[in-house]
Amino acid sequence: MTEPTLPGSRNPYSAIVDRAPLPPLPGGARMAFWSIVNLEVWDISRPMARQVIPAPTGQVLLPDVPNWSWHEYGMRVGVWRFFKLYERLGIRPTLSINARVCDDYERVAAHARDLGWEPMGHAWEQMPIHKVDDQRGMIFRSMDRLESFWGKRPIGWLGPGLTQTYDTPENLAEAGVKYIGDFVYDDDPTVITTAQGPLVTLPYTVELNDIPMMIVQHHESAYWKTRVMDQFKRLYGESAERPKIISIAIHPYISGQPHRIRYLEEIYAEVAEYAGVVHMNGAELYDWYNAAAKVHP
Repeated sequence: MTEPTLPGSRNPYSAIVDRAPLPPLPGGARMAFWSIVNLEVWDISRPMARQVIPAPTGQVLLPDVPNWSWHEYGMRVGVWRFFKLYERLGIRPTLSINARVCDDYERVAAHARDLGWEPMGHAWEQMPIHKVDDQRGMIFRSMDRLESFWGKRPIGWLGPGLTQTYDTPENLAEAGVKYIGDFVYDDDPTVITTAQGPLVTLPYTVELNDIPMMIVQHHESAYWKTRVMDQFKRLYGESAERPKIISIAIHPYISGQPHRIRYLEEIYAEVAEYAGVVHMNGAELYDWYNAAAKVHP
């Protein structure tokens, strides 16, 4: 039996203070702001991916209508607040999307496509990748569906819940993925090895992600802005010496709620007061890094 390739062996340890300089950001910017919107399908026949209200007496019952409908609010209402905000700001974010969204919520997926949002593969539907019987087949099915819907094949991937198994990177590289967000171990893009060729890791976030902040840690809505801006200001200061990337990850059933959306709007308004910040999606960040690092031809 072949020994699995451990995640840590795919990229040797590297201290950020020992690295060569990163290439200049587009337009001479010192900092890139990466916005990621996550769109998911929660199949009512299975336990919900997350819960806003615990099951009675702790027993998960199916169908789980309360938590399913909480998520459904995001697709019916919350995401349209996102569309309005980003269109007003002229920002085209990365869309981490279950490919099944193209079928179950075609109206939403088509609007994101028509606005020029970048699709990033996020599995077929929202469930841990460890539970998928045919992982390779699911990855190819997801990438193929997004390609047929968008008219171009995505180059990015984010595992559902950032989950992956030991052989997921090989499956992703074989399917045409160029960058992933699952490795949240650095401020810089890095390169990991796979038997199917290298993958670039971009600095995705779990710290500035509204799921752990709001649903797991139960912070008040206003704290979202506090933490994001604390991180932004620190990285902005460090960007005087080295280009920096800040990423935020949001979900329409969480940050699209009426009591939270104002804090997302205020973040962008405050960031706009700083010079040298450029808004980039994942494909643009990949192109910027790959042009210098030449990871892929």
